[in-house]
Amino acid sequence: MPVLDAHELRRFVAGRTLFEDVQLTIRRSERVGLVGKNGSGKSTLARVLAGLEESDGGRVSYRREATIAYLPQEPDFEPGRSVREVVLESLTEWSATRRRYDELTEALSTADDPSQQSRLAAEQAEIGEALERHGGWEREHEAEATVGHLGIVDSSRLVDTLSGGEARRVALARLLVAEPSLAILDEPTNHLDIATIEWLEEYLRDRFKGAILLISHDRRVLDAVTTRTLEIHDGRIDSYDGGYARYLLGKAEREAHADRTWRNTQNFLRREVEWLRRAPKARGTKQKARISRAEAALEERAPEVDRQADLRMRSERLGKTILDIKDLSIERDGKRLIEGLELALRAGDRIGIVGPNGSGKTSLLLAILEELEPMGGQIIRGVNTQIGYLDQARSELEPSASLREAAVGDATEIAIGDERLSVGSYLERFLFDRRQQRLRVGELSGGERARVCLARLLAKRCNLILLDEPTNDLDVATLGALEAMLLDFGGSIILVSHDRWLLDRVATGILAFEGEGRVEYFVGDYSDFRERADRKGSGAPASAAKKSNPASVASVTSLAPGSAESRARPKKLSHKERRELDGLLESVEAAEGITAALQARLADPQTYRLPHEEIAELQSELAIAEAEALRLTERWEDLEARNAAFEASQR
Repeated sequence: MPVLDAHELRRFVAGRTLFEDVQLTIRRSERVGLVGKNGSGKSTLARVLAGLEESDGGRVSYRREATIAYLPQEPDFEPGRSVREVVLESLTEWSATRRRYDELTEALSTADDPSQQSRLAAEQAEIGEALERHGGWEREHEAEATVGHLGIVDSSRLVDTLSGGEARRVALARLLVAEPSLAILDEPTNHLDIATIEWLEEYLRDRFKGAILLISHDRRVLDAVTTRTLEIHDGRIDSYDGGYARYLLGKAEREAHADRTWRNTQNFLRREVEWLRRAPKARGTKQKARISRAEAALEERAPEVDRQADLRMRSERLGKTILDIKDLSIERDGKRLIEGLELALRAGDRIGIVGPNGSGKTSLLLAILEELEPMGGQIIRGVNTQIGYLDQARSELEPSASLREAAVGDATEIAIGDERLSVGSYLERFLFDRRQQRLRVGELSGGERARVCLARLLAKRCNLILLDEPTNDLDVATLGALEAMLLDFGGSIILVSHDRWLLDRVATGILAFEGEGRVEYFVGDYSDFRERADRKGSGAPASAAKKSNPASVASVTSLAPGSAESRARPKKLSHKERRELDGLLESVEAAEGITAALQARLADPQTYRLPHEEIAELQSELAIAEAEALRLTERWEDLEARNAAFEASQR
C-alpha cells in the first residue's frame, strides 16, 4: 500500500531545472535511498515530498492518516525548552494524555470533597487506560533511551545550549520516537561517531516500522538499510532495485547497455549512409528523406556518462620511516586522551582512526602537526617526511578569497605525476568549470568547499597526508574519486573518518580510541577490526594478532566450542529467507557475469589507451562487482548451510 505518491513533479531554481516529470511511489515499510551529486536537487525533492516546499508543477498525495516526518540538516527549536520536552512533544496524543494525567494527580492531592475526589479518580483511571493505549509509561523510558543512544547524556539540558551536531541528534531522536508512517532523512549520520551510526543503522534496518526515504553520503548505511535506490541526475530520476552496491552494479550495466546500443546504431547508420552515397543519384523523395534521417542520426551525441572528479596526487620521495610515535600521552582540559601510544608509520601505511566524538582523534593529528604539545613521549618525523593536512572545519579557507586563490595560491600550473596542468584545467578535474573558478569561497556550498580543500591538498608535494573527516559534504561520486586518489597515493595516510565504506576500501590498519587514554592498533580494514573487537568482547579464547608495528595490537579470537552459538538448535528459514535463497544463484551468476566482463575489458591492452579517469572508473567498478559477487556467494552458502542443517535435524 503506498504511503506517498508523487506525479509529474517539477522544480526550477534560478532558471535551472532541478527535476522534471518525477513519478515516485513509496510503499509502506519500504526503504528507499536517494543519491546524486551535490546540487542535483536531493534536499529540495525531499522537502517537496515532505510538504515543506512548493513544487513548480505536479502533485504529492499521501495515504489517509499517514504521518510524514522530515529530518532537516539544520533543525530549529523553540528556546528555553529541554531536550526531553522537545523529544516527547513528537508523541502528540501521548503527551496530551500524560499532561492530563499529571493534572488530575495534582488535583487529587489537594481535593477535600469526597465527591470531587471520586470524579477525579474516575477520570484519572479513564485517562490512565488511554495512556496505555498510546504506549503506556514505557514510551518515556524508550524516548530517554533513544536520546542516550544518540549521544545526548543529559536530557534535561536546554536546547539553547546544544551545538549544531547535538541539535541534529535531538531532532533525529524526536523523529524516531514519533514512529511516523514515512521518515524522510536528510544526511542523518552527519556529526555522529561510528558507534552511533552503527546503532542507527541497526535501528532503521531492524526496528523502525515505517517507510524511509534516506539521503546520505554514508554508503555503508545506504547499502545496509535500503531496498531500492533512486538516483537524481540531469533533472530526472532513475530507479534501481537493492542497496548501494546493487545500484552501482545496475548503473554500470545500464550505462554499458546504452553505450553498446549507441555504438551499434552508429555502425548501422554509417553502413546505411555509405550504401546510399554509392547508390544511383536518381532517387525519389522517400530515399532522400531516408538519407537525411540517417545523416541526422549520425550527429546524435553519445550517451552522457557522469563527469567524475579526477583526484590524482603525486608523493615526494619516501624514506623508510615516515613517523615514529613513542610512549605518547596527550591530555586536554584535564582529560587523559592518549596514554603510552607506540606507533611506527612506514611507507605505504594507510591508518584509519576511529573512536567516539571527543576521544582525542583530532588531538593526535594536531600533535603530529606540532600544533599541540603532548604531555609526554615523542613524535619523530622521518628525514624526508613532508605533511599535508585537511582539517574537519575547512578552516584554512578564507571566505573573501577566490576559488583559484584558495586552491592553488598564485601558481600558474600544477604538476600531477609527469603532467603539468594549467590552473584552469587542474580545477576542472574537481568539477569546477571556468565560471565557477571565478567565484569567492564564501559563495560556495559545503560540498564545493570540500572539493577546494582537496584541490589545495593535492597541489602540495607531500608524502604523508593527515585527513580529518574528509568525506563531510562530499557526494557519493566524489567519494569514489577520493578513494581512488588515496589508493593511488604513493605515500602514507592517517585518516580520521566515520565512513566505514571508505575505511574498508582504503585502510591497512585501524587505530581505535577506546576512552580513558586507551588506544589500540588493529591490522586490516574496518571490518577486520570490528570482527576482532567483537570476538574480543565476547570473552572467547584469543590468540595474538600479527603485529605490523610496535603499536598495541588487539587480540584475534575464535568462537568457543560449546558456546551458546554452537549449541543453538538449527532453525527453519523464514519465508522471506526461503524466497531469497531460491533467487540467489541467479543473482550470483549475474554478478559473476558482470565481473567477468569487466575483467575482460581490463585485460584488453586497448583499454589502456583510454583517459586515466575512465580506467580508474573501470577498476572501481570491478572492485565493487567482485565484492558484490563475494557477498552474494557467502549469503547463498550461509542460507544453504542453515537450510541443510535444519532439514538434517528433522530426519
